[in-house]
Amino acid sequence: MKKKGFLALIIGLVAVMIVAGCGSSSPSGGNEASGDKKFKVGFAIKTQDSPYFVSLVEAVQELAKAEGWSITVLDANGSTSKEAENMETFIAQGMDLIFLDSVEPDAAVPSINKAAEAGIGVINLDSGVGEGAKDITTVYSDNKQNGRLVGLAYAEKMGDQEIKAIVLSGAKGNVAGTERRTGLFAGIIEGKTGVSEEEAWELAEAFDSELLSRGKATNEEAKFTVAGQGWGAWTEEQGLTAAEDLVTANRDLTTVLGENDQMLFGAMTALENAGIEGVDIVAAADGAKAAYDLIKEGKYFATGENSPYKVAQLGVQIAKEILVDGKDMWSYEDITLTEPAAVTIDNVDEYYEFGF
Repeated sequence: MKKKGFLALIIGLVAVMIVAGCGSSSPSGGNEASGDKKFKVGFAIKTQDSPYFVSLVEAVQELAKAEGWSITVLDANGSTSKEAENMETFIAQGMDLIFLDSVEPDAAVPSINKAAEAGIGVINLDSGVGEGAKDITTVYSDNKQNGRLVGLAYAEKMGDQEIKAIVLSGAKGNVAGTERRTGLFAGIIEGKTGVSEEEAWELAEAFDSELLSRGKATNEEAKFTVAGQGWGAWTEEQGLTAAEDLVTANRDLTTVLGENDQMLFGAMTALENAGIEGVDIVAAADGAKAAYDLIKEGKYFATGENSPYKVAQLGVQIAKEILVDGKDMWSYEDITLTEPAAVTIDNVDEYYEFGF
């Protein structure tokens, strides 16, 4: 019995040594897989029908690949149902994180919350989402302050001169569009009257309410009138259509204001077709290189910086903090903004490389 017991002990020791040897065959031990993990990231983009969205996708791809991540992009083509399907695909694929540029704020909430239930964080890029969304944060440019800074710059240019403008807006009820044009109004009123920023915002909101209800608005003290508002769906073609009747009806315009560059390119064509010259073109935000080129030529007063590259850069930075550094995904503020700027002829070269 003793001999059998001794033999069993020897066999057991050998087995332990074999198992230990197998377990330490990797130089890094069990930490190698987690240290070298190739994260899988999805980007559900609302559309790629404009240069901004194309540039945003390209920037996310470039920055994610530089981190060694696998990046998959799915395009909703403007459809909320397709977007929900794309989000379901990412959840089923077990993505480590999802970037989302949503088609419609409220429609995106259920998909975001399904991802959260599956342990997948969602960072919104460019577009905010509705209440109740369990997202990490929303990253976009500071629409309100971009508009305000452009408005302040334009007020300085105009001094005591009267401003008679029309405004081209993207879509009714769009949050970013509302913030952009209200920012423009606030900056113009603040700059031309000398009121505080806080009071300027209150006056701008009242101005915008009047515009939406009556189709026109005036601030007498600022010598500032918006004689009409057109809806251009963010595109050059529809910006042209929206501007044509407004331009014809208001040939004494000093200014065309807009919520993005593309619609204002259409307005410039409408002005040219109508034979109207000397009108200032002022965008609350965008930052298209075509606009920057026009600013350099003195044909376009200003635009607010809405750089897709900077939005992507900040989004990927937050993703890295979570995936690589282990930061708590629920520790971020609801909104994360890029730095606002009014791009004029005085500083356009500084911002040109970040345009799209």
